[in-house]
Amino acid sequence: MLDIFRSNLFGVIELTDAINSPIFRPRRLASLGLFQETPVATTTVMIEMRGGQLVLVAPSPRGGPGQTIDKVKRNGRPFSIPHFEINDGVMAEEVQGVRAFGSEDQVMFLQDLLSERLMLHRESHEVTIEYSRIGAVQGLVTYADGTQLNLFTEFGVAPEPEANLDLANANPEPGGLRKLCAGLTRKMGGNLDGIPFSGIRAVCGDDLFDALLQHPEVRATFLNNPAAEQLRQAYIGPNGEIWGQFEFGGIVWENYRGGVGATKFVNDDKANLFPIGVPGLFRTYFAPADYIETVNRPGQRTYAKQYEMPNGKGIHLDSQTNNLNICTRPKALMTARRA
Repeated sequence: MLDIFRSNLFGVIELTDAINSPIFRPRRLASLGLFQETPVATTTVMIEMRGGQLVLVAPSPRGGPGQTIDKVKRNGRPFSIPHFEINDGVMAEEVQGVRAFGSEDQVMFLQDLLSERLMLHRESHEVTIEYSRIGAVQGLVTYADGTQLNLFTEFGVAPEPEANLDLANANPEPGGLRKLCAGLTRKMGGNLDGIPFSGIRAVCGDDLFDALLQHPEVRATFLNNPAAEQLRQAYIGPNGEIWGQFEFGGIVWENYRGGVGATKFVNDDKANLFPIGVPGLFRTYFAPADYIETVNRPGQRTYAKQYEMPNGKGIHLDSQTNNLNICTRPKALMTARRA
């Protein structure tokens, strides 16, 4: 069995290529192309910030001194790229009796067995990346062990107060919800310091999305025109990644579908809003694995490696991803609550 595992079929390069093959079901933020992915050859990245600002220039006498403007201040903030690893293995007992001596069937069986294991690893790594990206959209990245990366603290800005959509109000102010959306758009644009953006998306929890669809102003907008079909559609979105979406008040609201076990990625009563069309706003950095073969080389999305168990009873199968997901302008992120 060791001769088989030492063949090129089971080397680091081949296993890494296998785990990175695009057979996993795309996650929502990945399919939106929201995050710019960058491989780096280090385990730390430096994010540079500029503190320039626009000013109104007062009239001054011709030939006299003009108004001075503060120099653009630049500073950097280092971020360590987290390491996520899965340890697994294939026992000799699992391939016992698979083939007669001299047959190639055992090699094929091992490939199938490794593919099954790597598929499970890949799904776990992908959902971990998605969870981190949801955190980046919310401004607070939470990891499975409970540790957090607070992007507001890291960039030295305060989060905007939660917007109350007042969806439980039986007699809402006419036009009030659309006015609130306009205010959120203006505030977000102001927090981007004049950087143009093409729109706003909101990932919504189940209860907020349902209440939003029931709101009189939303229903009045869609009724009696072709867009009313969106009120009749079943809860299913592109590739089954969301439960539904519609546009209102210049914002695309979508019912996010995602979670692991009891951990929901989006609070049922809240929506997380973010601008789209801003270059470099959301970034994903992939660092190299902690293997001799990969040190100081540009990082890949995921890695896989196998090596013999000390007792000779099987082969260890490890996989890992080293990724950091951040929003470079967390001040532009906003949260809305149902009531």
